[in-house]
Amino acid sequence: MWHLFVVRHPQRDALQQHLQQADIGTMIHYPIPPHLQMAYAELEWAEGCFPVTEAIHREVLSLPMGSHLTLVQQDRVIEVLRQPTR
Repeated sequence: MWHLFVVRHPQRDALQQHLQQADIGTMIHYPIPPHLQMAYAELEWAEGCFPVTEAIHREVLSLPMGSHLTLVQQDRVIEVLRQPTR
């Protein structure tokens, strides 16, 4: 079963704020690219080593999802996503 619904948006922070203003919670589940995490520090990879990965990490946002959401709530998320972000 799915546990995350992740989207990419070039203005992720603005989108997240837009959703928050509509009382729709979101999360950035993996804000640090794997190669920059402490678990890989001994490999001495620095920012810039994996530019595509780093770009993706600046764009990903997890939307609400799950069996607890009603169809009305799901439609509300879609409606707000379709609105232009400010």
